[in-house]
Amino acid sequence: MKKFSISEELRCLFILFVFSIGASQLHAQNFGNRPKTPNDDLVSFEMNDDGSATFRLYAPDATKVELGGDVRAEKIERADNGVWTLTTVADLDPSAYRYYFHVDGMKVNDPKNPMVPDFRPMVEIAPKGETLFWQKKAVPHGLMSIVYYESSATNSTRRMFVWTPPAYFANNEKLPVLYLLHGGGDNDTNWPGQGKAGWIMDNLFAKGKIEPMVVVMPDGSIPTHTFAEDLANNIVPCVEANFRVYNDADHRALAGLSMGGLEVLETMIYYPDKFSYINVMSSGWWTSQPENYEKYDELIKKAAPALNSTLNYFIFTCGGSTDGASANTPPTRALFTKHGVESEYSEMEGGHTMYVWRHDLRRFAQKIFK
Repeated sequence: MKKFSISEELRCLFILFVFSIGASQLHAQNFGNRPKTPNDDLVSFEMNDDGSATFRLYAPDATKVELGGDVRAEKIERADNGVWTLTTVADLDPSAYRYYFHVDGMKVNDPKNPMVPDFRPMVEIAPKGETLFWQKKAVPHGLMSIVYYESSATNSTRRMFVWTPPAYFANNEKLPVLYLLHGGGDNDTNWPGQGKAGWIMDNLFAKGKIEPMVVVMPDGSIPTHTFAEDLANNIVPCVEANFRVYNDADHRALAGLSMGGLEVLETMIYYPDKFSYINVMSSGWWTSQPENYEKYDELIKKAAPALNSTLNYFIFTCGGSTDGASANTPPTRALFTKHGVESEYSEMEGGHTMYVWRHDLRRFAQKIFK
């Protein structure tokens, strides 16, 4: 096996670990002579046969409990023993949902749930007896790595997750790279956690539906232009110095959702010769800010020749009529078309949610590097 070397020049600190999302069960403990309460044996989440989900919280002194996050409760009940039961609508879309409780106006995480991505509880809602494309299956799994690198754009040490396919470290072949960006309010844990990017790529790879590739999931929670600079001048060089990958535009892809989509647009305009495959997911410049369209009109015109000589595949995707960003996508796309940069467009109903973006990733991964 080829030795893995770390570039001293880039000071890229590399930590490998097998990223397991399987959660262990928490058990209530009795300390001393503490009396037993309904919380000791409480099941805080379960799926119901009608496709709804039930959440429970022991809050005997609360006067009001609500469900917050990605799901809402249609029915809320309080039992005499202080257990609140909150049930959603039936037939929820299969997805991984983040949630929390509002207890008398205070945000409270579920103390009984061990599945926590980035300190927010998460549950997987899926049909009973069925394993979906984004869930863990009995196939060979790649490795999920944490990489720390020095960012000249922010003058700080920053972090990213990197997925490598099964057997990556057992051969010497160079691979292309997909850079995958999260949305606003999240960080680099979002795609590996709620996004299930590792499981999605594992499952596609096992079926031979994608080309072997490396997937880089950086932290985009900095100003858009700063991130574009960081990606081009720090993240890409770090990956190419420390992973066995190609270092040309034909072997680089870039995709991002919502805020990450704006970072994709910023990057491709200011660094138009860096990426050959682009997916802007549920994003575009706000129609309420026409000054952005004036600004980017000139920038796209300038970048268009390089984009047209570099791009192999360019697509905008959207979550349909319930996607809050859907109004921004067409005029943004039109601005590229105006200057001769053609793109595809695809949408599926599902709103501005990870439910849609997982499907976007699955489709995009099968299109690139072919």
